[in-house]
Amino acid sequence: MILAAGLTPAWQQILSFDRLTTGEVNRARESLWCGSGKVLNVGAALHHLQADSLTLCPIGGSTGTQIKDDFTRRGIAARWLSIAASTRVCTTLLDEATGTTTELVENSSPLTELELNHYIEAFAEESRAAKVVVLSGSLPKQTPHDFYRSLLERTTASAIMDVRGQELVECLPLQPLLVKPNREELAMTVGRPLKTESAVIEAMAEVRQLGAQWVIVSGGPDPLLVLGPRGLERIVPPSVRVVNPIGCGDSLTAAIAAKISSGSEPLDAIRFGVEYAARKAAILYPVLQPEK
Repeated sequence: MILAAGLTPAWQQILSFDRLTTGEVNRARESLWCGSGKVLNVGAALHHLQADSLTLCPIGGSTGTQIKDDFTRRGIAARWLSIAASTRVCTTLLDEATGTTTELVENSSPLTELELNHYIEAFAEESRAAKVVVLSGSLPKQTPHDFYRSLLERTTASAIMDVRGQELVECLPLQPLLVKPNREELAMTVGRPLKTESAVIEAMAEVRQLGAQWVIVSGGPDPLLVLGPRGLERIVPPSVRVVNPIGCGDSLTAAIAAKISSGSEPLDAIRFGVEYAARKAAILYPVLQPEK
């Protein structure tokens, strides 16, 4: 079983425009709502991949209810932990004319100490049956930087992490199987700008030295950089017409987790994940949808 865990879900609105003009009235050609945020995207992608999985997520308010109903309708297995604050709303604006994507992101509200402790207990309980745990997403304000570490200390499952900065640094001594920052997140983790590929590779080596077994850095249509026990690899993603890039990284994470859980070697799992993420980029939703 794969456990998808994280603290920052979102009720997501996606609006697609023929042309988006700031300062003007813009009428969307297409719109949709769905549960999203990294943790939910990973859970939904695992479901699409038909992996044995469970999503563990805090939700609150009417937006939390809508997320729960959305996952129920889609048949995605989840354990919801009720919190006092309402789940945030985020909006994606897609400009067909320029191919640009604009994200309007509401920060998640802080969780109380009791709610955080409840999450840790639930994670320890659910991860007992897990072969792989996926920890993804930023931490809400006021959450201790070592929160993800406190989760990893309660499981023996292989860990795949899509987190950044100090919360990732705290986890590295526990030797997670794979960490997946993008270039900006890697720079935040090592605390310096990474303006060249050689600087990125040097930072990846630093993260491996601190404990990560595999480090991958995504770059959209650019080659994915992979640093593992056998050195550096570059994986070129398939060329696709990008409709919505939001969620591609989460699909990559989920596909890697699914393959590793079924016994694939990490590098083979990463190659599959790159192809799967490219397929996702060509659709409007944050994750691939089951065929009807």
